[in-house]
Amino acid sequence: MILQQFFDPESSTHTYLLASGRGREAVLIDPVKERAAEYLAAIAALDLKLVKAIDTHTHADHITALGDLRSATGCVTVMGAYTKAECVSMQVHDGDVLDIDGVRLQAVYTPGHTDESFSFVLDPAQPKGVFTGDVLLIGGTGRTDFQGGDPRKSWDSIVNKLFRLPDEVIVYPGHDYKGRLASTIGAEKRDNPRLAGKTEAEYIAIMNALNLPNPRLMDVAVPANLACGRA
Repeated sequence: MILQQFFDPESSTHTYLLASGRGREAVLIDPVKERAAEYLAAIAALDLKLVKAIDTHTHADHITALGDLRSATGCVTVMGAYTKAECVSMQVHDGDVLDIDGVRLQAVYTPGHTDESFSFVLDPAQPKGVFTGDVLLIGGTGRTDFQGGDPRKSWDSIVNKLFRLPDEVIVYPGHDYKGRLASTIGAEKRDNPRLAGKTEAEYIAIMNALNLPNPRLMDVAVPANLACGRA
């Protein structure tokens, strides 16, 4: 299987290109508008065809490349069932499985960072990885103070859904701010300072006390992303 990771330093966003290699069909997860040419060059170099592009949620810190990629390749754009972005071609529900030429991704509804966030489990029959968007990060969790975020839902999504996956499952987050590429479910259970050894009440108190400034591009990115990046 092909799994290539891209990084946007402006927003610290990780984007993922996956393909089985069999029929050369590919999928991108959480693409950034300014990096669209880079993704298309990689797809061409690997002799792949982009057939789906997924956003895990409506991003507030960068503009999505979904619309640009659909225009360039004719790919199907995908988001979760509760998105307000009516421009997407396909919406998935909790438990749905996308099969991209043998790359199987199961949609898991994981609200908390936003009220419409989804994660995607790679090979759900024998889970190998999970693309968590912003709900679970390496040594952290996504903020819960805007776009319908809720710390109680965040806890439930992480502890009662993602942490039910086997410990060896690789966590591929939507962001990292320290140059890290991936983690594991077991490592996050053991070492994540917001979660390890904490009760639900303690986690909620931590999240409610973060007092973070709004993302710099929030007022631009959110409306643009509701239009699949084609504001």
